[in-house]
Amino acid sequence: MSLLSSARRIVVKVGSSLVTDEGRGVDADAIANWSRQLAALAKEGRELIMVSSGAIAEGMKRLGWATRPKELHELQAAAAVGQMGLAQMYESQLSAQGMASAQVLLTHADLADRERYLNARSTLLTLLAHRVLPVINENDTVVNDEIKFGDNDTLGALVANLVEADALVILTDQRGLYSADPRKDPTARFIDTAQAGDPELERMAGGAGSSIGRGGMITKILAAKRAAGSGAGTVIAWGREPDVLLRLARGEAIGTALLAATPKLAARKQWMVDHLQLRGSVKVDAGAAIKLRDEGKSLLPIGVVGVQGGFHRGDVIAVQTVEGVELARGLANYSASEARLIARKPSSEFEALLGYAAEPELIHRDNLVLR
Repeated sequence: MSLLSSARRIVVKVGSSLVTDEGRGVDADAIANWSRQLAALAKEGRELIMVSSGAIAEGMKRLGWATRPKELHELQAAAAVGQMGLAQMYESQLSAQGMASAQVLLTHADLADRERYLNARSTLLTLLAHRVLPVINENDTVVNDEIKFGDNDTLGALVANLVEADALVILTDQRGLYSADPRKDPTARFIDTAQAGDPELERMAGGAGSSIGRGGMITKILAAKRAAGSGAGTVIAWGREPDVLLRLARGEAIGTALLAATPKLAARKQWMVDHLQLRGSVKVDAGAAIKLRDEGKSLLPIGVVGVQGGFHRGDVIAVQTVEGVELARGLANYSASEARLIARKPSSEFEALLGYAAEPELIHRDNLVLR
């Protein structure tokens, strides 16, 4: 059975060589094909996010550059030029399938900073709730360090973590993972299923990417390992396989499936526990304590009776009873100063008190770990 057969929320990542037909420019037919499949899956009630490489390759074509530049400022210029065509092509092809789309540009810093992490998460989940398909790329035009995602494979995994996806699909120009390079070793065997994070996979996957993209099979193996950290399994498959997404969703075994060892919910909770570093705390009344502990609800500001510390949005805070017993820890949607203003208040008053309306919860249940 395919990882996708029961997956509701799926992140699909496509590489540069597929998107740009080996660097010849944005491939309208390929993007139309994926858009058709994504639309069919959306009609089944699935939530889809596309992570697409190709901006730099498209920019190289538009600028008339035959080889990928090495200077960072030239790569950024190519990305700026190419992003226009890439976004336009996805928008037109998805629209032809009756799907609304949105362009989202992310950097590693967006997902490393807790406040920006929450902002990105809220934006993506809101788009999905409105049945809009996000098309995500690394923001190559502003990233100014030399540690890049690696043809967006890592970005795909980080997005899977961010939105708690059930599965990550990495479409590439290879059938999947082999035990060795089949072009050099005739005894190389195809790996159809393995455990994500198995160190042996990294040995098998050594090697660089194509001249167009920067990722190789090793970046895909590491991406699968990262995605498994939040409970998402990964499929690595040939992007030009006919109806690859639809067939995977029907349960057909295509490509290499890398399974996550830990169920999604438990994995996310463990991720939060591993990253907990308290920045403050709030005290809640008895009613809120019952809803958190016994009913698995989110923490609403109306149940908060006290705020301690100088935390910011995205910081980890403790939730305590009025007696000081710790009930839970979680990511705060509001800063300490804002929490003091909205404590004991219903969400209908937030805009008047803060000047804007954000989430109704102080801590969403998905970002909460009971102690």
